[in-house]
Amino acid sequence: MSHRAPIITIDGPSGAGKSTLGRMLARALNLLYIDTGAMYRAVALAVLRAGVNINDRQAVAEIARRARIELAGDPNDVRVTLDGEDISQEIRSEQVSHLASIISAIPEVRREMVRRQREMGARGGVVLDGRDTGTVVFPNADLKFFLTATPEERAQRRYEEERARMQDRAFDDVLREINLRDERDSTRDDSPLRIAEDAVVIDTTELSIEEAFQRMMEVARARGLTEAR
Repeated sequence: MSHRAPIITIDGPSGAGKSTLGRMLARALNLLYIDTGAMYRAVALAVLRAGVNINDRQAVAEIARRARIELAGDPNDVRVTLDGEDISQEIRSEQVSHLASIISAIPEVRREMVRRQREMGARGGVVLDGRDTGTVVFPNADLKFFLTATPEERAQRRYEEERARMQDRAFDDVLREINLRDERDSTRDDSPLRIAEDAVVIDTTELSIEEAFQRMMEVARARGLTEAR
């Protein structure tokens, strides 16, 4: 492997643990954490604020191109800004989440976000998580993970997260949304969710976050990616 700091990608469906484990891995390896999902959420919020019809793909794509989206801070406290405004909390709403999953299927939006993600990670030293980071954004990444879990387990995690944020939705509604999101992510024409051939697959259904993290660190150590840099 070259002396460039590594690029590590983590893909998988909604609720598989990508964000939590991505932050933990970035912190442990002293790498920059890039939450690609937050970038799509930021575009979704910009679209909502502009009052644009989401079926107007060109208008949505134009908003994506013009939006100044920045990720800053350490892995535990990544701040997302849109045109200079901190929107870290606002993009976690149910409405923004739903819209983000729709606009992320628009090819022009994906291409713009992929271009930015490549720019952010070009020098290496990054952990990215998302749906296509190992297949499209960085197909030559040094290490690729694919996290998965049963839909029921992923829905349960999301349900508990929402309750902790005082969002009161029925479990069945959360499960239905997870299944819809899975179908949308895996069947879209542009950058569908799929497992890269060289990805290390970890099923987190029966694993605690700490157990999944230890497995990922074992793989990183085996690849020689844990030396001090």
